[in-house]
Amino acid sequence: MMIRKTITILGFIILSIINQSVSAQALNENAFKIGRTLNLIDAYYVDTVNLDQLSEKAIVEILKNLDPHSVYISAKDVKEMNEPLNGNFEGIGIQFNLLRDTIIVVEPIPGGPSEKVGLHAGDRIVTIDGEKVTGVGISTTGVRKRLMGMKGTKVNLNVYRKGEPKLLDFTIVRDKIPITSVDAAYMLDKETGYIKLNKFAATTNQEFSDSLNALKKEGFKNIIIDLRGNGGGYMVAATDIADKFFPGKKLLVYLNGRKTPKQEYVSLGGGILSNARVAILTDEGSASASEILAGALQDWDRGLIVGRRTFGKGLVQNGFYLPDGSMIRLTIARYYTPTGRSIQRPYNEGYDKYIENFYKRYTDGELMTPDSIHFPDSLKYKTLVNKRIVYGGGGIMPDLFVPADTANYTDYYRSLIRKGLFNSFALEYSDKNRKSITSGYKTFDDFRNKFNFTKEDVDAFIKKAEDSGVKYDGAQFTRSRDEILRILKGLVSANIWQSNEYYRIVNENDVVIEKALKVINDKVQYNKLLGVK
Repeated sequence: MMIRKTITILGFIILSIINQSVSAQALNENAFKIGRTLNLIDAYYVDTVNLDQLSEKAIVEILKNLDPHSVYISAKDVKEMNEPLNGNFEGIGIQFNLLRDTIIVVEPIPGGPSEKVGLHAGDRIVTIDGEKVTGVGISTTGVRKRLMGMKGTKVNLNVYRKGEPKLLDFTIVRDKIPITSVDAAYMLDKETGYIKLNKFAATTNQEFSDSLNALKKEGFKNIIIDLRGNGGGYMVAATDIADKFFPGKKLLVYLNGRKTPKQEYVSLGGGILSNARVAILTDEGSASASEILAGALQDWDRGLIVGRRTFGKGLVQNGFYLPDGSMIRLTIARYYTPTGRSIQRPYNEGYDKYIENFYKRYTDGELMTPDSIHFPDSLKYKTLVNKRIVYGGGGIMPDLFVPADTANYTDYYRSLIRKGLFNSFALEYSDKNRKSITSGYKTFDDFRNKFNFTKEDVDAFIKKAEDSGVKYDGAQFTRSRDEILRILKGLVSANIWQSNEYYRIVNENDVVIEKALKVINDKVQYNKLLGVK
């Protein structure tokens, strides 16, 4: 049964993805060769082998030889992969963390089933459906597996809450829980709003619109959209947002592939942000749909790109399910910005070289100066309004380059990050001081303006690091001190409030945001960078 299943899947793949210019007879011969090989292994190989694993490795290698972004996804990973892009999952609706082998509720998701039954931040989950889950070495995956489930099903929790003499019992009915793509939305000054997107999902356009409506009440005129680290998602989510910046119909992106006819995506006109000055923040982690949005605005001279060169992913994938529920995400087309440029990085030297070339950015000086980036003249294009020079073939270059800020980065600081000490200390601190923080600071702004860690708090953090194997270095700590305390304060605020408050604190010293805000408030400089005559 296993061998037949394996051969069926591999045959399906071969028939689906091998170059369709070869004859049907050749396709059948190739499928037969792979199936025959697996049959021989099953019948005669000296040792027992796992044929499912073998077939999956063969699939991965086939796809790896096509391009870097055609991938195989096992059946067990398909749902987890789709959840962030679909914008929801089914569960009880909490943010949780593991602290000393204990599940702590960081925050019930607003409007979710846990909040409705009265679960509180700081609660400790002792049992799930009668199973003890504290002090047993449970993993994050294990918690998710027990708390997630089909909408309408029930889960029973025993919860310890400080100040309560007995464990509290909760029966929670699972429901659809939203996964948000807007990390933060707030005003940077009286006229400029800031929105940070972590992905482009099915709900992103609505979330973005809701954020704009909230900022409108505070009087925003201009907008900074932070796409740093945003690896993309649904292309349509990116074009929906790009549409808001154009008063008329404009080409935003088009696709073309050997078997995919040219498809153009055009703005509808009447965009609500047609008169706003805009800056898009990018870095080497901004990819795919992020590059579609940035490319559309850059090509039409509609806004400034600020930061560092984007990743360079201009290939479009479509998902094809296999008989066992697994999936192939196969590249079916390239996308092109309105000027006609493809920003896909070259991959003709193979997958390993493709990855290696990306990581060279961290060693060849690119993050510090744009001078190390060279594009051939054959990839030169002109923007559609002001005729500025832009390039294809390797990501989108910003109009205003801002080097990586490494002034506070030391080996000591990096060791703290690798050990996960920021999150663990902030969680412990928030758990211990939640009541005093919420009672001592009436609002988040009050906390942001007045809160500082005490010397005892700083000493406790240093000791925790020492206990975890990070040797204290006084000189390096002094150099990184402001950044360390800012991140810790941001994480504490996220544990007490939400991610929006985290970014309001950690962004206070962000040089990319500072540069973008400065230029967006200077109309003369803004227009000069856009090439306005």
